[in-house]
Parts: sequence; structure tokens; C-alpha cells
Amino acid sequence: MKSPLPIHQSENLLTFLKNGSPVLFPTDTLPALGSLPENANLLWKIKKRTLTKPLILMGSSSDQLFEHVLPEARKDAISMSTNWWPGALTIVLPAIGEVLNQLNPHGNSIGLRVPDCTLTRDFLKKSGPLATTSANISGTNPSFCPQEISRIFPELPLLGPVPWPSFSGLGSTVIEWKGSGHWKLIRKGSVIPSEVKN
Repeated sequence: MKSPLPIHQSENLLTFLKNGSPVLFPTDTLPALGSLPENANLLWKIKKRTLTKPLILMGSSSDQLFEHVLPEARKDAISMSTNWWPGALTIVLPAIGEVLNQLNPHGNSIGLRVPDCTLTRDFLKKSGPLATTSANISGTNPSFCPQEISRIFPELPLLGPVPWPSFSGLGSTVIEWKGSGHWKLIRKGSVIPSEVKN
């Protein structure tokens, strides 16, 4: 007999987060593994991911995220996010504050994203921005269904209900701000903003 999936509604999942546990949830691209930023070190550990690979800060809106961005980058960031969020675009921006050390201890920027998944955005409104990464062991293929993900991370709770909303199965496009009006493509995904130079 199969064990029931550790599925929880958002209110219960918040308790896990506050107690330090990472959690699992859907996005519009790939299922995600997330934690409160102060517990981000656990994500590198359970994913077996090198600390030189930063995590993404995911939120429900740009207002939740841009407070961590250097002032000189905010105008371009707001313009880009207005056109492409919520969606499959991660924007890498110069950052300030403790969240930079928590998500990218070896750099001076962080990736930010608002997913196009209503279930997850509603959860992020309650939790606040979360440190995130894809829900797989580093170096392995992405996992897609809650059952498969729960086998990989059996100790972690999943956001319900399931089945999860549909998703692309393709990682988000990643772009980096390089100065006033200038963006560089870091990773190609399903969207390529016209403002980006290859």
C-alpha cells in the first residue's frame, strides 16, 4: 500500500516554513523547493548543490522583491517586470542586505521571479518571498509530479491541492541587468524579452 503524500494547505505549510523546514510547491515552469531566506543553507544541502550556484528569490509581486535591489537598477527592473511578470522570466539584479548573503554568498546580485501560478502566488503572499530552486537533486533531470518529488524528498511537505496546475517543464529564462537599459541573456527559456541582447 502506497504511503499518502505529505500534502498540506498553505496555512499548514507556513508552519513548516516558520519551523525551518523547506517545502515543495508548483510553479509555471518547474516544481520548486523553497525555504525562508534565513534557512536557504538547507536548500544547498538537500539538493547537494554547490554554494557557488545562487538561489532565486521568488515572490508574489515585484513590490515584495524590489526592496532588495540597488536603487540604480530599479527603474529598468520595474519596466521589465511590468512586461513579463508573472511569468517564466528570472531577472538578476544587483542586491543589498542580508538576503544577498543568504541566497548568493559569493556574489553581488540575486535572481528574482514572480511565477505565473495562482496557487503559488497566493501562498507567497502569505509566506513572503522564499529562497527557491528546482525540486531535484543537483545534476539530475528535473522532477515533475508530486509523487516523484515526494520520493526524492520524502521528509518535505507539499503544497496542496494536487494534482498541481499545469507547467511548462522548462526552466525560466534568466537575464541579468548590466547597466542602464542593458540586459544580458544568461539562460534561454520559453520567453526572450526584446530588450535583451544575446
